[in-house]
Amino acid sequence: MTDFGAIDALLAGAKKEVPLPPAEERRHLREELNLSRAQLAQALGVSSSTVAGWEAGRDPSGATREKYAYFLEGARTKLAAPAAEDAPADEPDEPDEPDDVTLAATGSDAEADAVDVLTTPRPCVLCGQPARHQVEGFPQHLDPAECGTPAPLGEPTPAEKPATPAEPRWTAPADTHRPAQRGVKVVPAGRRLKTADTPDLIGSAVAAALAEHSGDLEAATNTLVKKAIPDAMALLDHSRKGGRYEVVAHPWLPDVLRKQSSRGADQIWEARPKWTRPELPPGEHEITALDVNGAYLSALKTHLPLGQLEHSTGDQHDRRRSGVHLITPPDWDHDDYLPNPIGSRDEPGPLWVTEPTLRLLLRVSSAKYGLCDPPQIHESWTSGATEGLLEKFRVVLKDARDRAITEDDEVTLEYVKAMYSKFVSTLGESNYNRELYRTDWMHLIRSQAFANLWWKAHRAYDEGLMVVRAMGTDELHVTGDWRAVFPEGRGVAEVKVKDVYTVGTGPADDGL
Repeated sequence: MTDFGAIDALLAGAKKEVPLPPAEERRHLREELNLSRAQLAQALGVSSSTVAGWEAGRDPSGATREKYAYFLEGARTKLAAPAAEDAPADEPDEPDEPDDVTLAATGSDAEADAVDVLTTPRPCVLCGQPARHQVEGFPQHLDPAECGTPAPLGEPTPAEKPATPAEPRWTAPADTHRPAQRGVKVVPAGRRLKTADTPDLIGSAVAAALAEHSGDLEAATNTLVKKAIPDAMALLDHSRKGGRYEVVAHPWLPDVLRKQSSRGADQIWEARPKWTRPELPPGEHEITALDVNGAYLSALKTHLPLGQLEHSTGDQHDRRRSGVHLITPPDWDHDDYLPNPIGSRDEPGPLWVTEPTLRLLLRVSSAKYGLCDPPQIHESWTSGATEGLLEKFRVVLKDARDRAITEDDEVTLEYVKAMYSKFVSTLGESNYNRELYRTDWMHLIRSQAFANLWWKAHRAYDEGLMVVRAMGTDELHVTGDWRAVFPEGRGVAEVKVKDVYTVGTGPADDGL
């Protein structure tokens, strides 16, 4: 019998050779960007003479050819971009207490979307091709037929529409290692779907599980936790209807966001704190270990990139964009009483950090705080961003959690916790969530939770408490009257006591 699996594997691995533009255009694109052959050669891992040969008419092959084609297409897109004077206005400053997120819905549906006609085309936030409109300050194609990303579900794709004559244009084909390009679609108010309030999917699922298991709470909880990921994706889909931004699926991601091996990690540092105060003052100290409620749930409110990440270099930060950044972090001279904002890292030198970590470093290095020097930014992968992308999703989960606590409903409480925690943990390269593949979002949400904990530690210190320990996303150990600083309870904006212990008996104690 024919081995159909082997045939499928052969067909999957077969591909056409990547087309390249004419030799004279290759040199022109590089020189227009003021890049030397040596710079390009270093980026591609070849010699300068090899690049010179390509610009004289010789063609690369294999993976190097794909990388060269990707550079040339990116150079074309960058050269098509206009000057910065058409950029949208700066976003407002962050609130003084970024860790205490707003718990109410933003009401974005009631606000009018700003759709502007651009005098000069600018690169679409989704596909990078010139667009003549912008929505909420983000350039984009209003007609999916003009955009390089697929049309939203339910709309005809460009292939299904009547063909119109078009001037042929060379483009680099998709990398066979990349997921299908989808991304996030920004839609103006006049075209978005108007629906009633999101149905109570959480309550319905809990009721169905309890009925299925004849009221057995443990069995119903186990069933709900097992289906938390698909149920979270269904809830996300419902909560996004009528919103400004339609979450679609799988944009291409750069190599820094891909695992280096099947069991390895990617190159992003999430700044997870694992800090203990090195020494306590003389005497005995009663220490309270506080547990921060719903750390990942709160962190869903963070700046998430809308479209495909684009590469840039230079020591500049654009607050209208979000992504990951290669930085040299500043020295931190306050480890005796506050954790380092980049977490527990022993290795010196540059590292890739997320948007929340970079914003935290920039803020604590500002004139208001002056705790360190600004970080040095070397390069970035970013896209236009918004804080409200998952806000309705977050509020639905938060409201269900609050009701469960009020009604002492442990089944719903465990179900909701599994929904938001598994949603975050499976956004990356996971076999459990194939509907949304956003490794960048996973890192940003998790590092936002770490940044929120850091701000709570700073707030405690600023209010006169002694900060003793900060761990992960939700554990803060302090001495002093912490109830005067943090509200106690089980709500998302509150903290609860995890443990109380006493340390220190001699002149000084450093043994926590």
